[in-house]
Amino acid sequence: MDVVLQRWGGWCVEWRPASAFGRALVELLVFGARQAWASLFGGVLLAAVLLTRWYWPDAMPLARYDALFVFAMGIQITLLATGLERPREAVVILVFHAVGTTMEVFKTHMGSWTYPEASLLRIGAVPLFSGFMYAAVGSYMARVVRIFDIRLDGYPGLFATMVLAAAIYANFFAHHFMPDLRIGLFVATALLFGRTRMRFRLMDATLAMPLLLAFVLVATFIWIAENVATWSSVWLYPNQLHGWTHVSPAKLGSWFLLMIISVVLVTLVHPPKESDAAM
Repeated sequence: MDVVLQRWGGWCVEWRPASAFGRALVELLVFGARQAWASLFGGVLLAAVLLTRWYWPDAMPLARYDALFVFAMGIQITLLATGLERPREAVVILVFHAVGTTMEVFKTHMGSWTYPEASLLRIGAVPLFSGFMYAAVGSYMARVVRIFDIRLDGYPGLFATMVLAAAIYANFFAHHFMPDLRIGLFVATALLFGRTRMRFRLMDATLAMPLLLAFVLVATFIWIAENVATWSSVWLYPNQLHGWTHVSPAKLGSWFLLMIISVVLVTLVHPPKESDAAM
């Protein structure tokens, strides 16, 4: 399928309309198709969440959460078996899965959110499929680097990014007992990545944007998916227990910080490369 996308992109270059509007429309379609392909894991998992929300009889032999776990395992095995995901990427995604599950166990214990349905495959109050929601983010980050041939100019050193990622992760736990340091973490992120520009290939052009803006856009997309997931009752925040309401936009900050952790983990597999313009 990666080859099919490349050939389709080449066809779009060859047959791109002459008008500026037509060219922009084709480029937008190509960009959207590649983003959807990079989001394959998360998109298929979210579709399963929606389908089971609309129809999952009580008489089914598996609880909904357990069925989602089996389905997510099937997605992961299929991606590896077809070569759409590489073994080294899967290892990092597994680490992200473990990191996310650990945080889930703690957060549900503290009452930050809850999983309202019963299941057998769980750790404490956390169904095992929940870790795959974090794995889906890691899968997207790993695949999008390859699909768009992303280059990062001015990317900070590995040690600095690891320290920041560790501090962000620790704050997800510590803010329940200590002052929340996320404002300082936002500032540290801005200082560390403020000069970093992301360059990516789209058809026959190379485009650029600030990496911080890319973090914001991805965080927004995940926040939208989170609204869909909570509407589907996969998990619920305390203010949603007696009737669904949209997830607070304040959660965008949490997803933004989570981007830092995921990006740092992905750089262990895909070390940042600079573009030719930076050399």
